[in-house]
This record gives sequence, C-alpha cells and structure tokens, in this order.
Amino acid sequence: MRLTVLGCRQGMPADGQSSSSYLVSTGSARLLLDCGPGAATALSSVAHPSELDAIIISHLHADHCYDLLTVGKTLLSGRLRDPERFPTLRGAARAEWPPVPLYVPKGGRAKLDLLASVFPVPSFPMLDRSFDVAFDVHEYEPGDTFTVGDCEISMHQLNHSLLNCGTRIESPEGSFAFTGDTAYTPDLVSLAANVDLFLSEATLEEPDVTTHGHLCAAEAGDVAAAAGVKELVLTHFITADDAWLAARKADAERSFRGPVHLAAPARTFDIRSSTGVRS
Repeated sequence: MRLTVLGCRQGMPADGQSSSSYLVSTGSARLLLDCGPGAATALSSVAHPSELDAIIISHLHADHCYDLLTVGKTLLSGRLRDPERFPTLRGAARAEWPPVPLYVPKGGRAKLDLLASVFPVPSFPMLDRSFDVAFDVHEYEPGDTFTVGDCEISMHQLNHSLLNCGTRIESPEGSFAFTGDTAYTPDLVSLAANVDLFLSEATLEEPDVTTHGHLCAAEAGDVAAAAGVKELVLTHFITADDAWLAARKADAERSFRGPVHLAAPARTFDIRSSTGVRS
C-alpha cells in the first residue's frame, strides 16, 4: 500500500500546491481521497482518471471536491475524440472509459449535478454529464462500509461544519486512516486505531474554539498516541513556510513518539507493518 500526496493545502491552492487530494494504491486498487482544486492536474502527473478504481470524498466543501468536475470532463473527453481531426496526434483515438465509482456524502449527487449545470457546453452536451456518465455515484452515510479491490473501506462520522466522514482503509498490504476535516472528537481514536499510517489534518496552531471544526497538530499527535498508530502524516496546511511547518511537527511529536511526517506535493509513503517513506 502506498500514499501519494497530490495536494495538501487548506482552502484554495497556493504556493504552487493543490488543495486536499491523496492517492492510495495497493496491488489491486487505486483510490483517490478528496479532489480539491488543483487535484486534477496533480493526478495527471501520476495516473489517468480512468485508472482509478474509486474516488472517496470526505465532505462537500469546495477545497475537497471542486476538481471532480474537471476529472469528470477528462473522462468524458475520450468519447468526443475524432482522430480524423487530429491525424498526427498520438493517442487521438476515441475512448469510452467505464464510469469510475464515486462515493460522496448523502445528498451530494444533487449538489454535484448543480455544479455541472453551471458550465454547460451546448455544442458537446456529453461534456455536461460528469455525474451520470463519467462517474457511478454512490451516496454514503456514516457507518457505511464497502469493498474496492483488496481494500475494505469504512466511513466514520467526525466533527465538522458539514457532514464529514473519516476514511479507514484496510487491506492485506496495510491499514490507513484519513480524517478529512474535523475538530477533536473521541471518534478519531476509533477511526485510527492501530493503523499503519494515519493521515491527519493539522490546520491550526491551537485547538479550535469555533463551530467550524479543524484540528491542530498537537491534537493530531494526541490522537495518534491514543490510537496506537505506527506513523503520522500531517496535512491540510495554511502555509508552505518551513519554520511554521517544523513547529507543527514539533507540536505533534510532544505526545506521539512514533515517526511524524509533513505532507508535501508528490511525496509518497509506503504503508506496511514496518512503514518506509519515500520523498
């Protein structure tokens, strides 16, 4: 199992970094977790969307799902290729890729259909059908489980201003948990219990006292320690400043004694019983 960071920025892309998006790969599955602005470009450097076995969206804030429309149009574009119009272009043949399973919170399909309707392409109406042709949309509820390839996936409700579910993935190759966005809740410990790698947002410097719902790095370290995870990766950063990031890593290390890493675009982590990391 391997984690590839496509985007790690809180909110909108900045400093050349995409918003929240992560690729988890095993020998028989490729899973895209969240698809924020910039994710489609980052994904294109490592895989074509048609190679994905599923996309799982933690919640429907724009910085976690907006590029679904771009990915959908990429999948649809293969149906519109006319090799006679591009006689010298390699790979110009028409392609009809099967729909990619897309898991979104309950009620998400209607919101995504509305997003697609905002940017119609009257001359090629097929390009407006991301969410009924490019994707096979499944609406999940907290507590739902499903299988993709060799991965058993469970959705865990956490504490955010919109319904947000953490994602836990277990396969013969390793185990992994991702928070999405959430304030501290004891449910984080059950989400991450004994996983080989825990990917946790670390947006804030101090615990959240608002109703919006975000973690600070110290809380991520507390959860990792209580859950007995093997390694912790911090993500969802408000800045790329090295000193600020180093301070957040130190915050998490005060309570979690295992390895703590900082997410960065294109950084990869091998997930197994004795986890290795590649930078």
